[in-house]
Amino acid sequence: MILVTLGTQDKQFTRLLQEIDALIEKKVIQEEVIVQAGYTKFQSKNMKIFDYVPKKKLEEYMEKSSFVITHAGVGSIFDCLKKHKKVIAVPRLAKYQEHHNNHQLEIVDELGKQKLILPVYEMSELEKAIQKVKKFKPNIYQSNNQNMIHLIDHYMESVKGKEKRSMKELFKKYREIIMYLIFGVLTTVVSLAVYYILVDTILNPDQAVELQIANILSWIAGVAFAYITNRSMVFQSKNKNKLKEATHFVLARVVTLMMDMVMMFVGVTLLHGNDKILKLISQIVVIVSNYVFSKVFVFQKEK
Repeated sequence: MILVTLGTQDKQFTRLLQEIDALIEKKVIQEEVIVQAGYTKFQSKNMKIFDYVPKKKLEEYMEKSSFVITHAGVGSIFDCLKKHKKVIAVPRLAKYQEHHNNHQLEIVDELGKQKLILPVYEMSELEKAIQKVKKFKPNIYQSNNQNMIHLIDHYMESVKGKEKRSMKELFKKYREIIMYLIFGVLTTVVSLAVYYILVDTILNPDQAVELQIANILSWIAGVAFAYITNRSMVFQSKNKNKLKEATHFVLARVVTLMMDMVMMFVGVTLLHGNDKILKLISQIVVIVSNYVFSKVFVFQKEK
């Protein structure tokens, strides 16, 4: 009997089961095949396929199997090696959306070099690996093997390094938008804080004039905070004519202020909606509009 295990990875690995099914049809595989498929959905008359197999039952299948075909998950491979089973490992690849990255290739490569498994890099190599597995004499796996510890450490550092590089690249690519969102949220917090303090202390939002006074004062506080942070932290403006730039910034914010006032007037004064909820909604619209105006009209890059 041959055990095929695909682990608990939340992505399909249909390619492997398709190849195994084809090899059964070709009579390359003549033993019974039992599959722990996990999230992979596959129908075949040639294999017994289970989505989930209890750990104890899986161990029984592993003990009975002549060898195991597995995806290149560290846990799946080491479980087999601990039981001294011959292992054919096939890596999931990102280009087929079988994993988020190609770290399983590194695992297969390292364990293959140590002659602990039969590595399969391309699905077309699986047939040859199955033909070789009977004569394959893997090195003895020891749970305290320093090479294994090194492999795991190397793998973890590699993944962490790639994640860090990926995060840095992502931040570099979208730095402006990310920084704008951060300071946009902080600007909103400043504006909302001033507004809520005013309407909860000295101003009555049920009075149209006082409502707009609260709006204007909260707007002034937000604009002052936004200009300083947008110039230095978001768009990193080098414009020496700060007065002209600030004027354009204020004019753009006046436009979005008018948008804000209209939304509040219609929503609260005319339709009698909840002023705090409508204020929050209007701020979302204002944040998006402010980014567009700042990007296009205020903090233009020097050509």
